[in-house]
Amino acid sequence: MAGSSSGGGSGSKKRARIEIIPLIDVIFFLLATFVLFTLSLNRSQGLRVVLPESETGVPRDPSGTATITVTQEGTMAWDKDPVTLDEFLVRLKQFHFEHPDDARVLINGDSDASYSSVIYALDEVRKVGIGKVLIETRAKSAAGQ
Repeated sequence: MAGSSSGGGSGSKKRARIEIIPLIDVIFFLLATFVLFTLSLNRSQGLRVVLPESETGVPRDPSGTATITVTQEGTMAWDKDPVTLDEFLVRLKQFHFEHPDDARVLINGDSDASYSSVIYALDEVRKVGIGKVLIETRAKSAAGQ
């Protein structure tokens, strides 16, 4: 090209360029992935169940607790792991052995779960000697009052 200041003919070496736009795309992709992953984390350690409503429920700190979930079908889970009744008892005793003084148990019961299934879980927790038992509920909506 006439008047060009590139200083070379067709055989000159081209300089490498760093393209910023693809770099920004990658950064936004990583940011979006992190945000979606963070939002997908569930506060509760248990399986997803429809919790019963309560007007007097207070927020709780799930750290340091074992979560026992009783589903609508009457099955049980220990921290998102489905367990049989025998496994439940073994894990409960092990949890109390590992935390003899500060053991706390959170019971997640589906609102349509059998009352006797939830009471069974509560009874077994008390039999082992754990006195700090929390029952998880969801706040009653203002529209439902």
